[in-house]
Amino acid sequence: MIENTKPSNFIRQIIDQDLASGKHQTVVTRFPPEPNGYLHIGHAKSIWLNFGIARDYKGRCTLRYDDTNPVKEDLEFVKAIEQDVRWLGYEWSAIAHASDYFDQLYVFAVELINKGLAYVDSLPAEMIREYRGTLTEPGKNSPDRENSVAVNLEEFERMKAGELEDGERVLRAKIDMSSPNINMRDPVIYRIRHHEHQRTGNKWCVYPMYDFTHGLSDAIEGVTHSLCTLEFEDHRPLYDWFINNIDVPSTPRQIEFSRLNLNYTVMSKRLLTQLVESHEVSGWDDPRMPTISGLRRRGFTPASVRKFIGQVGITKKDNVIDMVVLENAVREDLDPVTPRAMAVLKPLKLVIENYPEDEAEQIEVANHPKNASMGTRYLSLSKELYIDHDDFMEDPPAKFFRLGPGREVRLRNAFVVVCTDVIRNDAGQIIELRCQYLPETRNGQQPEGRKVKGIIHWVNCSDAIDAEVRLYDRLFQDANPLADRSRDFQKAINPDSLVALKDCKLESSLGNADPATRFQFERVGYFFLDPDSRSGAPVFNRIVTLRDSWAKINPNR
Repeated sequence: MIENTKPSNFIRQIIDQDLASGKHQTVVTRFPPEPNGYLHIGHAKSIWLNFGIARDYKGRCTLRYDDTNPVKEDLEFVKAIEQDVRWLGYEWSAIAHASDYFDQLYVFAVELINKGLAYVDSLPAEMIREYRGTLTEPGKNSPDRENSVAVNLEEFERMKAGELEDGERVLRAKIDMSSPNINMRDPVIYRIRHHEHQRTGNKWCVYPMYDFTHGLSDAIEGVTHSLCTLEFEDHRPLYDWFINNIDVPSTPRQIEFSRLNLNYTVMSKRLLTQLVESHEVSGWDDPRMPTISGLRRRGFTPASVRKFIGQVGITKKDNVIDMVVLENAVREDLDPVTPRAMAVLKPLKLVIENYPEDEAEQIEVANHPKNASMGTRYLSLSKELYIDHDDFMEDPPAKFFRLGPGREVRLRNAFVVVCTDVIRNDAGQIIELRCQYLPETRNGQQPEGRKVKGIIHWVNCSDAIDAEVRLYDRLFQDANPLADRSRDFQKAINPDSLVALKDCKLESSLGNADPATRFQFERVGYFFLDPDSRSGAPVFNRIVTLRDSWAKINPNR
């Protein structure tokens, strides 16, 4: 379900003004990913913005693939992008590809040549960079800059016909080599690539550059508001130059907003690809990755991601968002609707000595403590239970309100037990606890004359489900993994970002868990069934802890 509230931001204010003035009757946006990797949460902000605006203004949003570089693109990424957009709750008005416009873009390039606004350059790439100048020094003209229109048309045709090798020629716009904006210093708009394209095959061996393709594709599609992140602000004069100097069917407006930067991770496709290829993660959908597929596999909900982006908002000021904001968004989304269950991650056997040997009882408990409509379930209880190792301490401090020798604790939804004995194996490890239970403490009653503060969870030994539980945490232990440029960013990976516990014990109701359902394991966190699960061998991923524990573990974050 998509939220009904319409957020306010400077982009929507611009759109409101354009509609009120009659400049536009229909709002048209686009989401233009390059199919060379999986989308990450930064792309989710653009999806939320572009598709959300089209929805709220009853306009159109095209999913357009920027497939101008045949070397890096793959149909695997195309399918993943479409799955991610739909998972977030959006639907495109149409699917388009930059390659759909290759014929028209070529005509536009010829138009620029005929107007004396583009030329074919034979300088090698390194000399083009050298001639471009610096931020403080103007560039200088290529020897080919003043070639005639006829020569440029002939050379461009040779490029298209495949008579030249990669890098042997490029087509450049003729603008201003002394411009203070380096993007305007005769940018390359076409290059030679002898590589089969995933959609057009071997029809083309010249491919347009992004800056040339992007704005002209917007114009072809009738985009009214072309929304880009701030790094494209310096490219806007070039965007407008192409629109103003070519006979295009519409005049889109580029508007920039700040990109989404999140600490304790990296948001570069190049670096994410490096993590995948070096096997630091299991793949693009590794639940530690900031990819949309990784968040989905971990158990994040689409609503929580949309909520997070709405809280961050749309501004023109770059900033870094604390991971806590994202984690709190999913907690807030899950808490009111997530059924509860009991799971023991580090099992320790608890034998209740005075509980009848052959007796087992069924305890009816609520699936949610504050939502009666979610119904109830039954927990079985008998003489032998599992509790968590962390809920027992032989020599506990004063404020340890859990179990210890001679100490009392309440078993959740059951009764109070008193620890009477500790059983060890030959290596001296604790393998079992012996307890007595107090029958008068059922139904929440306290022992006479005293109050038992501690409450711990448990599961029944006889019908507990064996499971693997994967505890995911932040992928990097440094808030900014790229801060130290002299160090490989992968050295900052958090060694505890994944802890796999193989011998966990879950309550029996989880044996038939719906793969789409998220659970709160009481006192532990929120969990989601992983696709690695098999019949009789479930695998649960921790989505997030019940509260922010990172600050306590990392006080200097």
